[in-house]
Amino acid sequence: MTRFDLLDNLVENGNGYLCTSQVLERGISKPTLADYVSKRNMERVAHGVYLAEDAWPDELYLLYLSNKRIIFSHETALMLHGLMEREPNKTSVTVQAGYNSTHLRKKGIQVYQVKPDVYEVGVVEVQTSFGNTVRAYDMERTICDVLRYKDTMDVQIFQYAMKEYMASAHKNLNHLMEYAKRFQIESAMRTYTEVML
Repeated sequence: MTRFDLLDNLVENGNGYLCTSQVLERGISKPTLADYVSKRNMERVAHGVYLAEDAWPDELYLLYLSNKRIIFSHETALMLHGLMEREPNKTSVTVQAGYNSTHLRKKGIQVYQVKPDVYEVGVVEVQTSFGNTVRAYDMERTICDVLRYKDTMDVQIFQYAMKEYMASAHKNLNHLMEYAKRFQIESAMRTYTEVML
């Protein structure tokens, strides 16, 4: 298998995306990568990220590839879990407190910062609408997050998310209440879930 064949496989398995880091991990040099990108007419879509000319751009996946420390949260996580009727106006992500997120805010991204002890709570891998894998909070953590910030969001988004979550066959109420306790919103969560049951 030639180096180009290996790179073709990486692009195919990456849904049209190729990252410099993947290439270097496989022992392929940057000049070979540059030659490949040029000959395959790939587009540089972010620092160290290339997209095949016949691939569909996936904004969430591209954002994730460029910022591996983000976790999709709030309205964006609702959308990824099918708990939202329409795409959110803004992409929402959570990062650890202390992470410099100026570059994300400049792009119009809603950034939430949390303490390190809760940053990884409820992280799962989910698929974007294009079939790419990104990190987001699970449904239960997301419901807790939107309850905590419900005063800053459209009340209809919150109500729809709660209704869809409670109707979901994949819900885990024990998990939900564990998270609610951890985030000190247990009584509010109990009120909402009892109304919905």
